[in-house]
Order: sequence, then structure tokens, then C-alpha cells
Amino acid sequence: MKDKNYSVAIVDDHQLFANILETLVNTFENFHVLYYVKNGADFLNKLKDEINIPDVVLMDINMPGMSGIDAMNIVNEKYPSIKAIALTMDNDDETIVKMLHAGARGYLSKDINPVILKDSLREVVEKGFYYSDKIREILFSSIYNKKDVPPVVLKDREIEFLKQVCTEKTYKEIASEMFLSPKTIDGYREALFEKLSIKSRVGLAIYAIKNKLYNV
Repeated sequence: MKDKNYSVAIVDDHQLFANILETLVNTFENFHVLYYVKNGADFLNKLKDEINIPDVVLMDINMPGMSGIDAMNIVNEKYPSIKAIALTMDNDDETIVKMLHAGARGYLSKDINPVILKDSLREVVEKGFYYSDKIREILFSSIYNKKDVPPVVLKDREIEFLKQVCTEKTYKEIASEMFLSPKTIDGYREALFEKLSIKSRVGLAIYAIKNKLYNV
């Protein structure tokens, strides 16, 4: 990561907060803010030009025009390379889970310590996800109801993959651990996304813990 710079987009309807956040992120080594927009619709319009596709987006959840959840569903489908972190004052578990289901790679409260923000950006570009304390709380509380994800029959290797997803290993490291190619691991991930109606690694981890496939 030392020699690579990562672009960050900020999606938030509070301009003062966004300006402060932009100044802060620009002080982090290897990161720079590409632009700021005020809601999900503006962000999607920006993404129509490929030069505006960031590596990471810090996205608020509750915004006028188009919410972070609605925007995240479209971003995850059309621009899967973008790693999104929900950055919001909304601490409602159900809302956070909806954002994670939509494809967000992590969650942070807006009153987060700058050091933790910096660490979360690094983890999300290096590992593909960031487990904040809040997400861990959601995992422990098994926030999903059984009706949210209907029971399905999983193969032994799919269960093994789900257990690995709950660790902090990268997909490449999981492939090595399971003696499989990265392409095969990508196949397991996409198959489980479809089978379980889940769109993110965090969602897979929550499913595994909820269904007692992995003990935290």
C-alpha cells in the first residue's frame, strides 16, 4: 500500500461535516478525496464518468433525494469495485443491517476517532471490509430474523468458506487455506450471494454466526 494512492468520495448532505471530513482524509497518507456530493442521486450521476469512480466511498445513510441504502444497492450492482463505508449518526441496528445487506463493507459513527477512520480506510482497501465495534455488536446480537434469510441447504465446502469469511483473512488467503484457486473462491462467494440473497462479505458473516456455522 505504501506506493499506491486511493481515491475517496464523500456522500453527505451536511456540507460543513463533509468539508471537515475532506480536510481530514486528505491528511492521511495514500488517500485523497476525489469529490463531495450531497446525496445518492448526485453520486450515481458522478459515476457515469469513469474518471469519477473512487476506490472508497464514505456514505451517509439518511439523505434527501436518495438515501445511502438506495444508492448502495445500485452501486453494488453496477460498480462492485467501489468499497463503501457507511459513515452516519444513525445507530439503529436495523438501518445499519440494511446498509450492510446493500453492499457496504463497514460502518462508522460520525463521531469516530480520526485514527479509527484512518485504520478503517486502510483495512477496507487491503482486506475488502472493516468490522467496527458496532458491526461486531450486531453479529453478537444475531440481528437477522430467520424470515430475512430463508433456510437453505449448504454444501460442506460452502460452509467451510462461510467460516473463513468470518475471519480477517483476505479472499486470496482463504483460497490458499482451502487449497483452491482465487477464481474458485470468487465462484463460492457469488453463488452464496445469490443463494442467500446477500450482497456483502459482512452479510455472509452475519448469516454464518446467526445460523451457528461460526462461533464468535
